[in-house]
Amino acid sequence: MIEPRDAKYQWGMRVVALDDLVNDGSFPDAPVDAVLARAGDIGEIVQVGHHVEANIPVYLVEFNGLVVGCLEEEIAVPERGLVPAA
Repeated sequence: MIEPRDAKYQWGMRVVALDDLVNDGSFPDAPVDAVLARAGDIGEIVQVGHHVEANIPVYLVEFNGLVVGCLEEEIAVPERGLVPAA
């Protein structure tokens, strides 16, 4: 059995979308190919999961009230100064 790849990011972290995140059909309340979050949008990780078959972490990130499933290559920790202090 292959060990699951460790998650790079953790629950509660603020992240930025690196590209426009579009609906691949898995978000039922929006048309396929609708933009769910724009590149540069700031979100917060609300859950960290794992795709067993692909052996990769999957992140649920809340962007502007909408929770979007993301892969590590779609998000990053924002540069200092980009995110207002809480």
